[in-house]
Amino acid sequence: MSAIDAHLLSWIIFLPLLGAVALLFLPRNSEAVTRVLTMTVAVADFLLSLRLLQSFDPHGGFQFVERVAWIPRYGIDYSLGVDGINLWLVILTTFLAPIVVLSTWSAIRTRVREFMIFLLLLQVAMLGTLCARDVVLFYIFWEAMLLPMALLIGIWGGQRRIYAAIKFVLYTAVGSLLMLVAIFYMYGKVGSFALDAFLSAELSHVEQLWLFGAFALAFAIKVPVFPLHTWLPDAHVEAPTAGSVVLAGVLLKMGTYGLLRFAIPLFPLAVVAFQPWMAALGVVGIIYGALVAMVQRDVKKLVAYSSVSHLGFVVLGLFALTTESLAGAMFVMLAHGLSTGALFLLVGNIYERRHTRSIADFGGLAHAMPIYTFFFLFATLASIGLPGLSGFVGEFLVLLGSFQSASLPHAQLWVALAAVGVILSAVYMLWMVQRVFFGPNDKPDNQSLSDLNLREILVMVPLAILIVWMGVYPRPWLARMEPSLDAVVSAHERAVESHAAMATLTVEERP
Repeated sequence: MSAIDAHLLSWIIFLPLLGAVALLFLPRNSEAVTRVLTMTVAVADFLLSLRLLQSFDPHGGFQFVERVAWIPRYGIDYSLGVDGINLWLVILTTFLAPIVVLSTWSAIRTRVREFMIFLLLLQVAMLGTLCARDVVLFYIFWEAMLLPMALLIGIWGGQRRIYAAIKFVLYTAVGSLLMLVAIFYMYGKVGSFALDAFLSAELSHVEQLWLFGAFALAFAIKVPVFPLHTWLPDAHVEAPTAGSVVLAGVLLKMGTYGLLRFAIPLFPLAVVAFQPWMAALGVVGIIYGALVAMVQRDVKKLVAYSSVSHLGFVVLGLFALTTESLAGAMFVMLAHGLSTGALFLLVGNIYERRHTRSIADFGGLAHAMPIYTFFFLFATLASIGLPGLSGFVGEFLVLLGSFQSASLPHAQLWVALAAVGVILSAVYMLWMVQRVFFGPNDKPDNQSLSDLNLREILVMVPLAILIVWMGVYPRPWLARMEPSLDAVVSAHERAVESHAAMATLTVEERP
C-alpha cells in the first residue's frame, strides 16, 4: 500500500480508467462479468478514497500533493492535491459510483459493456476535475466530462435524447471556450498555468471584471444558474437513471466547485462588483425553480427543477462570503447529491415497473409498495430540509451565514426571499407525494406493482444512513472543510482591504 499511498490521488482518478480498458477486452455478450468487474472497480475506488480521511489534516492546506513537470516549455504540470474544499466532493463521487452501477443491474440491457465504459470514463474526468491544481489539467478534465455524459444521454436516454445531449454539449462548450480564452490571458500575465501562480497575478480592476465574467459564465452554466438552466431539465428527463444520478449528484457540483476554487479566489475585486448580482441570481433560481417544479406533471422533471432551486442556495452561500455561508453551500452540495440522487433512483424504479413518470398515472402507491413509499418519503423529507436530515444543516448555515454577511448588500432581504423557497420546496414535494402515494389505489396497472427487491433496497440503505448521519451529526464534515473555507474568506478580505488602502494613497505615495 505504500506505493499506492505515494500516488494516492492518481490511483483514485485513474483506477476507473484501468477498469474501462479491461472492459474493452471482454466479449460484448458477457454482461454479467461486465457488471461485476465494473462494480468491483467502483467499490475499490471508493475504498481507496477513504484513505484520504485517515491522515487528512484540516489545517494542512493542500495534501496528498503530486506534481510532475508535464509540458515544461509552457509551464504545464501534472499537479494534484486535496484540501477541505474538494475532499468531500471526491469521496461523494466515489461513494455514488457503486450505487449507480448497482442501480443499472436491470435498467440497462443493451450495450452494457459500452455503458459501463462511459460511466467509468466519466468517473475519471470528474475526479480529475476535482483534484487538478494546474489550470490546464483542470480544463482538460473539465472538457473530458462532456463526451461520456453526452453519450450516456444520447445512446441510452429517452425519446428526445439526441436533442438533450446536443443541448447539453452546446451550452457547456460555449462557456468552456470563454474560460479557455481567460486562461490563456492569465498565462500571458504570469507565464505559468499553476493555480498558485494565477492566485499571485496582479490584475487591474477592469481585467478582473472581464476574466471573472469568463470563468463565472462557464461555471454558472454547469451549476446551472438561472437563466442558463434550460439544458438541465431536458438532460435529466432524457438521461437514463444512472446518468441522472451522476448529473445531480456530482456533475452539477463542478460548477459551484469551480466558482469556489477559481472564480472567487482569483478575482476578488470583480467578486465585490458581481456579488449582489450573483446573490440575486441565486435567489431567483431558488424561487423560480420551486415555482416551475410545482406545476410539473412528470415526477422526474419535478425533481430536476428542484435541483435548480437547491443549487440556488449554494450560489447564495458562495457569494455571501462568510465562513458559515460557504460551509453551508458545501454542505448543500453534499446533501443534494444524496437526497436528489436517491429521488432519481426511486423515480427510475417506478419507471421500470410502469413505463411512465406522469403524476396523473399514479395514486395510492403506498398500498401496493410500502417499502418504496417509505424510502421516497424519506428522501423527500431530506430534500425539503427536515431537521435531523442532511438537507436542513446546509440550508440553515447558508441562511445564517448570508444573514450575517457584511459584504453582501441587502443580505437580509436575500435571506428572507430565500427562506420563501424553503416553504415552496415543501409545497411542491409534499403535494407530489400526496398525489402519487396516497388516496385510493384505483388504477388497475398500479394494484399489482411489486415492491422494492433486495438489490433496490441495498441501493437505498447507504444513502439513507448518510442522510441521517449528516443531519444528526454534521461535525465530521464541517470540521474538515471549515479551515479551508476560512482561508478563502480571509484571502478575499485581505485583497479587498489592500485595494482599498492603495486607492486612498496619492500618486506619489503609491509604490
